Amino acid sequence: MERRGRVEGKVAIVTGAGSTPGPGIGTGKASAVVLAREGASVLLVDLYPERAAETRKLIEEEGGTCHVFAADVTKADDAEAMVDAATHTFGGLDILVNNIGRAQVGTVVDTTEEDWDQALAINLRTAFLASKFAVPAIAARGGGSIVNVSSISALRGDGTIAYSAAKGGMIAMTVDMAYSHGRQGIRVNAIAPGHITTPMVMSVSAPGPRAEFMNAMRSEAGLLGTPGDGWDVGWAVGFLASDEARWITGAVLPVESGVLSVTPLMMAPYLRAIAEPDG
Repeated sequence: MERRGRVEGKVAIVTGAGSTPGPGIGTGKASAVVLAREGASVLLVDLYPERAAETRKLIEEEGGTCHVFAADVTKADDAEAMVDAATHTFGGLDILVNNIGRAQVGTVVDTTEEDWDQALAINLRTAFLASKFAVPAIAARGGGSIVNVSSISALRGDGTIAYSAAKGGMIAMTVDMAYSHGRQGIRVNAIAPGHITTPMVMSVSAPGPRAEFMNAMRSEAGLLGTPGDGWDVGWAVGFLASDEARWITGAVLPVESGVLSVTPLMMAPYLRAIAEPDG
């Protein structure tokens, strides 16, 4: 794809920049590729560097600039080292994309304390620590953009209590960071993806009728009736990171085919057709 230069000369960090093995593309990988296509130098951060290496291969094949950095961003030392690596490798930092996330089904009753703590560590603590060390570096460059990848699970129920709480916390953190750092020239926004299909989603879906039902529902659940994937999130990241969004901060951008506007009643005919295909 042709590089258009919307973030030309900028330096970006994308956490969770590799994709889970499998078909399709994850949100972190797509975000990193989009930013590189738009002219940014990208630090590809992932707990599994071999996954980030696949992202690097794609970026470099297209003529982009990037570097892989292995880190466990639940740890403050790793988060600080990540920011240091970006500034030392590329000369500064302008953009941070907090993309690390993992969902687990469970209600407030059956979710264990260990699952709760792990969900908050993976989905919220990582964004806190990455931002803690990134904000001073971005401010030193005169400002920039932080994009937090949250979820519509923060805005509606779906039986993932710990994940939903963590992603809701990310939205609250987004608003407070926008308030606290706006006069430093730092814009902070969140994206709330909907029922997109990514390798991570597919990896937790057992093959068979149930998986086929879930895949169909992701397309049919929204107002557009079309499937979404990691690229839809990546394109939104590219916009919010660019100067085209220069007057947008403290906002939550749903990327979800209008599913937040759909009522269960509207979905009933489709759900019956899937449940009773011969009816």
